[in-house]
Amino acid sequence: MKDRTMKLTLGLPKGSLQQATFELFRKAGYNVGVSSRSYFPTIDDPELSVILLRAQEISIYVEQGVLDAGVTGKDWIEENGSKVHEVAELVYAKTGFAPVRWVLAVPEDSPIQSVKDLQGKRIATEAVNLTKNFLAKQGVEAAVEFSWGATEVKVPALVDAIVELTETGSSLRAHNLRIVETLMTSTTRFIVNTQAWDDAWKREKIENIALLLEGALHAEQKVGVKMNLLRDKLDEVTALIPALRNPTISSLTQEGWVAIEVVVDERVIRDLIPKLKAAGAEGIIEYPLNKVIY
Repeated sequence: MKDRTMKLTLGLPKGSLQQATFELFRKAGYNVGVSSRSYFPTIDDPELSVILLRAQEISIYVEQGVLDAGVTGKDWIEENGSKVHEVAELVYAKTGFAPVRWVLAVPEDSPIQSVKDLQGKRIATEAVNLTKNFLAKQGVEAAVEFSWGATEVKVPALVDAIVELTETGSSLRAHNLRIVETLMTSTTRFIVNTQAWDDAWKREKIENIALLLEGALHAEQKVGVKMNLLRDKLDEVTALIPALRNPTISSLTQEGWVAIEVVVDERVIRDLIPKLKAAGAEGIIEYPLNKVIY
């Protein structure tokens, strides 16, 4: 029998990714709660212990075994050179469900047009190692200094360029900055300490969490749809449905009628529903999904 005192210590990102991560865990079935000043959230799973840390630090503590597992960006894993096992790629960010980018940016009126123009220049960034490695591959020597924040306001008064994380580029444009180059594209990762991964109980627990988190992400941009229609309209209606698989079809008690249930991409639903109605579907119901497990 499993030791009832066994726990998995999990690091979750505090700051910009915090609310998006809590919401993802909620949809996966884990309710995480925390007060404004606490670094130790509650979670409704007695086998989990959660600590909130800056995403920049999580891979370090996972590698050292202080944390069994954690959620952080691929960028910070590479920045820290952490040797950890990546269990799952979780494509979400602060405001959406797309990768983020580390970009080289300069003022709009800067003469710098390419990475080569940075020779002998000064660059501010929080991702010092990523930037140095990128410059080395380009054969460029420049002074790279760590930025504690407000990086966008440091050009051109303090530095010639910055390397900054962006989702949409809107903040850079607001500061009258121009993107010269993308250094890397990053997504959120679910990582685990290599020794914890070799522990049978911890591995099973981690794999189960990863399965549910991925299922919650798959469901984010999909909806379920139910409808009724005459059986002789079935071919016409099903031809309209871009389903994950063939739709579920069941007979109704009313002779000659069937019910259809299917999962579709949310982005197509506003155009799809009028077409379904025109093709003879009735009682159309759209409903949100928490998880889609492939």
